[in-house]
Amino acid sequence: MEPLPFVRVVVINFDGGQMTIDCLQSLSATDYPADRIEIVMVDNGSLDDVVERVAAELPAVRVIESLENTGFAGGCNLGIRAAGEFDHIALVNNDATVSPDWLRPLVDVLAADPGLGAACPKILFAERYQDVELEVPDAGRIGRDPRTLGVRVSGVRLDGERCDDRVQFDEGFSPPEAPHAFDQEEMAVWSSERGRLRLQVSGALSRCLSLRVSARDQRTLRLRSGEHTASVDHLLDHRWVDLELDSTVYDVINNVGSNLYERGFAGDRGFLELDHGQFDEPADVFAWCGGAVLLSGRYLDEVGLFDERLFLYYEDTDLSWRGRLAGWNYRYVPTSVVRHRHAQSSVAFSPTFRYYTERNRVLVLAKNAPLGLMVRSTLGLVRRLALHAGRDLLLRPLTLRFPVRAEVAHEWRVLRDVVVALPGMLRDRRRAATLVDRRSLMSWEVAK
Repeated sequence: MEPLPFVRVVVINFDGGQMTIDCLQSLSATDYPADRIEIVMVDNGSLDDVVERVAAELPAVRVIESLENTGFAGGCNLGIRAAGEFDHIALVNNDATVSPDWLRPLVDVLAADPGLGAACPKILFAERYQDVELEVPDAGRIGRDPRTLGVRVSGVRLDGERCDDRVQFDEGFSPPEAPHAFDQEEMAVWSSERGRLRLQVSGALSRCLSLRVSARDQRTLRLRSGEHTASVDHLLDHRWVDLELDSTVYDVINNVGSNLYERGFAGDRGFLELDHGQFDEPADVFAWCGGAVLLSGRYLDEVGLFDERLFLYYEDTDLSWRGRLAGWNYRYVPTSVVRHRHAQSSVAFSPTFRYYTERNRVLVLAKNAPLGLMVRSTLGLVRRLALHAGRDLLLRPLTLRFPVRAEVAHEWRVLRDVVVALPGMLRDRRRAATLVDRRSLMSWEVAK
């Protein structure tokens, strides 16, 4: 019998502390022959004590130290390029843990189909959640705001205790905004017509949810948790609304392969859906997620490694797209399960997250997508800059309000850095050998 493929597992640490140790301990318990797996931790210029702890507690883990933070892309490349032979590379985020049987199903899938460049596990959020449905049937647009606005959530309590870090807002909510201190807001998140809140279970189940909500125009609010409901008619000013919570808890999906969405956005397939078994069948997917994946060594030999200019975010989309253009496919494997503490290494919607996702999306399109999509996306950055400059720097003083420069500065930085990096990306585009027409890959595009 031939030996199983040799797998090198690469984990990037940047001040991950105990989170990284937990990840490495779970990987060390992988049910796979010890002589056919190597765990490599790349320390990306951290200031924590993880390197010393790994040497003392997990001596079988190979440590590679970088003197500076080279980002996710650079750190992964260091681990992949390290001396030694391998058949496959597994990437696992340091804020994830694996089940003991996570690896073998991925290996078996790659062995069965030589045209696969990657096998993707089911990535669930580490915690389990209680679920709340929110509905605002009379939500609508207000003024020049292009969003469909329901209610503004400005505070959350579970059993009377503030719990901002235990609440997930699904894609029925807009990204968080700056709270208004004069209104005593603790957060600021707008809903659309429908949305769901996920309430992280921490110890005992929570029994009561309290939401502080308001609206710009009078709205009707409906909340539901299992059989329990609460409603408010003619909601306008800030008020607290209480809802008794159902005792059912759920696993919530982080990623089951990655999608290509309209206008060239990439994102997690199944993101924030309750896991009811709807993704329990294998499926080919447009792209893989760098949070946890098994990559074929032959695929990497042909397509290359991560583009370190991207540094953080969209680097997995870029490498996936390049592989697609070269004729490689990717498969989601539901029998492999990884649990992920979402956005622990870089907080979702933080300035860092926004900058790299907005900049890198356009740069990845420049390298891989039809040119028209890249041009439209770049012009979109120009329009956004002009919109925010007019609104925040010109109109506010006319209404006797102080100008707000933060959003304009952000948009300018993104646009400036896109323009600086575009020539290099376009050179890579011209040099790339493609077997698949760029336009044909847009058939993977799905509505969000």
